[in-house]
Amino acid sequence: MNITIPNPSSKAKKSLFRTVVTNLTFWVLIAIISGVLLGHFSPENGVKMEFLGKKFIQLISLFIGPIIFLTIVLGISGMGNLKKVGRIGVKALTYFEVVSTVALAIGVAVAYLFKPGKIDKSGLTFGDASQYTNGAAKDFSWLQFFLSNFTLQVLLAAIICGIALNFYQKREQTILVLERFSKVVFFGLKYVMYLAPIGAFGGMAYTIGKFGLATLIPLGKLMLCVYLTMALFVFLVLGSILKYYKISILSILKYIKEELLLVLGTSSSEAALPSIMVKLERMGCSKSVVGLVIPTGYSFNLDGTSIYLSMSVLFIAQLYDVHLSFFEILTVIGILMITSKGAAGVTGSGFIVLASTLTALHKIPVEGLAFLLGVDKFMSEARAITNLIGNTVATIIISKTERDFTDLDLSNKVAE
Repeated sequence: MNITIPNPSSKAKKSLFRTVVTNLTFWVLIAIISGVLLGHFSPENGVKMEFLGKKFIQLISLFIGPIIFLTIVLGISGMGNLKKVGRIGVKALTYFEVVSTVALAIGVAVAYLFKPGKIDKSGLTFGDASQYTNGAAKDFSWLQFFLSNFTLQVLLAAIICGIALNFYQKREQTILVLERFSKVVFFGLKYVMYLAPIGAFGGMAYTIGKFGLATLIPLGKLMLCVYLTMALFVFLVLGSILKYYKISILSILKYIKEELLLVLGTSSSEAALPSIMVKLERMGCSKSVVGLVIPTGYSFNLDGTSIYLSMSVLFIAQLYDVHLSFFEILTVIGILMITSKGAAGVTGSGFIVLASTLTALHKIPVEGLAFLLGVDKFMSEARAITNLIGNTVATIIISKTERDFTDLDLSNKVAE
């Protein structure tokens, strides 16, 4: 009688294979690579895939409002301490302003050091920037910013409802109903996220098909500076902040790798907003802090956008050989500290902010924006990823300072 002895290495290989092919991160990565290949070798078909990326983001956007609202209302009503709500809000806004100002300063420093704008203008593609330069004529309006920012509107409504619920007689019954509804929403999100590879494929295929990899060559120096600066900011600045609280930036990046790849494919940090809120709660951050910090951060803590805006101002100045004094550079940072907060919620708003900043300086030609249009799409991924990481770190830090963070073994969480 023949006896078959099981091969342990064979079982391990099957287990590894199964783990890989059932991992969403793997399929999102495959989708991104496929999108790049289709866009490069068949640009016409790549451009046609735009609807896949758009439809996925629209589908995810349906969950953003309910998730923000429910998380904040349940967080505040479960806190039982309204002073804590105000304290978290003040801490978050203070943190956002300090860190985003550091991001602006780093962007200026790298652009000043490497001078990405010291290139020949004649070899650059000239786009039509009139739609953005015309928008620069209008003064920045906080009311318009609020009315055009859905996340901020939901945030305010949720805070008011959460506070009001603390004084409601049937508070406990209402919380039970909201918790049941919350479970339904998150259950639906879980299955929608299985469509992430399709969204990433569509977004990447369109980007490469529409703009082409060849457009990167003339502005390659600027691209390299932007990506280098984002990396420095994430690993040095955010990494140092986390290290102070004895948390590794690498462990955080591993933990949110699916969201990072999703943002890379869709060029939208908003696509990962619902799932990053879920992961931060699972990591150990309290519901109240996640609910208050993440939505606010998506409007006021755009570290990647801050870096891009400051570098772009100096890039255009260098392109036109405009010398900026130290005082004028400080003025650029000061203006962007305010105007960069308006770079959220509206497509193309980053260019309008840039145009507004250049107009306020009365020294750098606003027309220089036209040179950035062709390559901007390729830098939007870096902006969105840095924004996502920045808000993730902010939530962890605020949770830590509030002692509302349950220290968990992230290595185990990464493996889940």
